[in-house]
Amino acid sequence: MRYSVADYLLDRLNECGIAHLFGVPGDYNLQFLDNVIAHQALAWVGCANELNAAYAADGYARCKGGAALLTTFGVGELSAINGIAGSYSEYLPVIHIVGSPCLAAQQRGELLHHSLGDGDFQHFSRMAKEVTVAQAALTPENASYEIDRVLRESFSTSRPGYLLLPSDVALAPAVKPTRPLALTVPAADAGVLEDFRKAAQEKLTESRSIALVADFLAQRFGQQKALQQWMDDTPLRHSTLLMGKGLFDEGRQGFIGTYSGAASDEGIRAAIEDAELVICVGVRFSDTLTAGFTQRLTAEQTIDIQPDATRIGDRWFSGVPMAQAVEVLHQLCKRQVAHWPKPDQKPPALPACESGQLDQHALWQAVQRFLQPGDIVLAEQGTAAFGAATLTLPPDTTFITQPLWGSIGFTLPAAFGAQTACPHRRVVLLIGDGSAQLTIQELGSMQRDKQKPVIFLLNNEGYTVERAIHGADQRYNDITPWNWTQLPQAMFEHSQAQCWRVREAVQLDEVMAKVAKAEYLSLVEVVLPKKDIPELLQAVTSALARSNSGAG
Repeated sequence: MRYSVADYLLDRLNECGIAHLFGVPGDYNLQFLDNVIAHQALAWVGCANELNAAYAADGYARCKGGAALLTTFGVGELSAINGIAGSYSEYLPVIHIVGSPCLAAQQRGELLHHSLGDGDFQHFSRMAKEVTVAQAALTPENASYEIDRVLRESFSTSRPGYLLLPSDVALAPAVKPTRPLALTVPAADAGVLEDFRKAAQEKLTESRSIALVADFLAQRFGQQKALQQWMDDTPLRHSTLLMGKGLFDEGRQGFIGTYSGAASDEGIRAAIEDAELVICVGVRFSDTLTAGFTQRLTAEQTIDIQPDATRIGDRWFSGVPMAQAVEVLHQLCKRQVAHWPKPDQKPPALPACESGQLDQHALWQAVQRFLQPGDIVLAEQGTAAFGAATLTLPPDTTFITQPLWGSIGFTLPAAFGAQTACPHRRVVLLIGDGSAQLTIQELGSMQRDKQKPVIFLLNNEGYTVERAIHGADQRYNDITPWNWTQLPQAMFEHSQAQCWRVREAVQLDEVMAKVAKAEYLSLVEVVLPKKDIPELLQAVTSALARSNSGAG
């Protein structure tokens, strides 16, 4: 079989660390899929629909550093665009490959299925420009160059890329690459880097107390190990926002818990906001992460490290990659650490469960006891995410949530993608009933692929977050009640899933003991009070209610 554009694309994806391609078949991508099936190092992973496939690719990328998605033209890619937008918003390099009609049919403007019927085949690629960092319409002449360009831009910026692959172009001959794809980030200008070092040294020297807040962009740009080494060498009070949770070993000296602006535990808030200098690494302060922008950190008080620029006070140093800025500050802190007080603060304990009933407090205490080192924990936007914010994660835990894009239902297919990326790690999914109804189909895919996640489905009778924001008793926040524990069997003919429904705290503890080392998919329906929400979420929903009403 001759080497083709399809082979070139698959080899380049695999070179970037991608071993699986998520998606849904359609007639415009079927021939390309033959090459996928024949590829020795990249496997096809079919999903129930394109949106779920995009979510699965996103979850995979959070564990592997990149992912790929295949859909068909028009109907398929538009179904997936919500998931791609989430990857764009939260900085994940997901390569979206769209199988399209052959070039000659496009050039003739034929009235083809999946098109808008007007002979213009660029409508959807124009839409994709808004949620991808690089795009290309492939031809036999440009395919190799454009594939490399889109992959480089996507991985260097940690954002999605878009490749429109006509069915005949996929089969066109290509030359196998002879050199690896260069994905290195250019180093900072020596003069700019030295100016940054001097300004940082001056700022550190004059500061008598220092704290560090890191968040999700530090993970996306590969600084997790560097930051943990920094904190091990020079123990400082340090924290993350919710989206960056899991960035640090939360049991090590100096980690104080999740920072959420004014909604933080008072000890966490004071440790961060009262410090003379706060180093922010990869932080973006959004409304849900800060309970409505209630963080109290001034420009003069902070050093702000972003992916390709750093601010000290009011002065920006452009073109300084995050990795270099982190290394400079790490070394400078090692010289100064003796002048700063040693951190002795620990994350606050979970709220006490005094009622003995199965409520939010009892749930999160049980989850805290259940988690193990090395888990992948996914917490759906809503009660799950903001309850999980108060957990102290065991070592080597990967924590996945989506508080910026906030598309409910994301975590269930994302769990499928994460387990595909890391088949030997335990996946723990925490998701509400309203969210699960949007994407539940991937329970079938999990079982087909012999995955064994532990799913805690929080049944509080509807859209509890929306109830807390507005319309607590309105029927638009109700959902249709499902028989949740029967769904795994309905979605896979040979299901061996284990399912329980628990209403009491003691039942939850008993079931958790049974599923701790599950051999099959486990679904635990946790019945909770209808309007019971974590304290942190109460602060966030109050802020959102004020903002949505125009009250600021």
